[in-house]
Amino acid sequence: MTTLSEATYDTPYGPGRIVARRADRPWAALVLTHGAGGGIESHDLEVLTAGLPRLGVGVLRVEMPWRTAGKRLAPAPSVLDTCFTSLVDHLRPRVPLFVGGRSAGARVACRRGRALGAIGVVALAFPLHPPGKPERSRADELLGTGLPTLVVQGERDPFGTPPEFPVPTSMVVLPGADHSLKVGKRAVPDQSAVDALLLEGVHAFLSRRAGRTPDARE
Repeated sequence: MTTLSEATYDTPYGPGRIVARRADRPWAALVLTHGAGGGIESHDLEVLTAGLPRLGVGVLRVEMPWRTAGKRLAPAPSVLDTCFTSLVDHLRPRVPLFVGGRSAGARVACRRGRALGAIGVVALAFPLHPPGKPERSRADELLGTGLPTLVVQGERDPFGTPPEFPVPTSMVVLPGADHSLKVGKRAVPDQSAVDALLLEGVHAFLSRRAGRTPDARE
């Protein structure tokens, strides 16, 4: 059994929201935030929110204040970092904490994970560089987390294809997927198979880091 709840909290830049899907007998908690172009309803965050709590991992999605206020443009990275820190500080998990996010949210998690007491980072569709500009690499953010970090990257992501990432990088590659971690309607493997790879890869990483076997079930 899982339960859904949500709450709004103040930050220095306005109220943000946390939507939690809690596991019945949790052994870990994963905090996820969204990217600069969408909200917590993005496909990959929904996949993890639907699947991980059934496996004993609570998922808490953080909606940044700019998104809660209905704005379309994300603020500066320093503002994102402050807001994420402020919102996560309201959480008091009794189980090991992981942080993550998609795209710009993955960058925030990489920058703030260690200071927030996380034991690992999940970076979904990490934007290694702007499209077509590999010289503007953000590899330093990825390599500087100070924590075990899993990158889940689409094979066709214009913000950084898997071979472009620095070695060693712990990575789950999603065949045929783009920056949204989606594939075309006629793709093989299809979207459901790619979603399963996403869920399995993240669950295995969390399990290993929390000292559990990857196939553990609650």
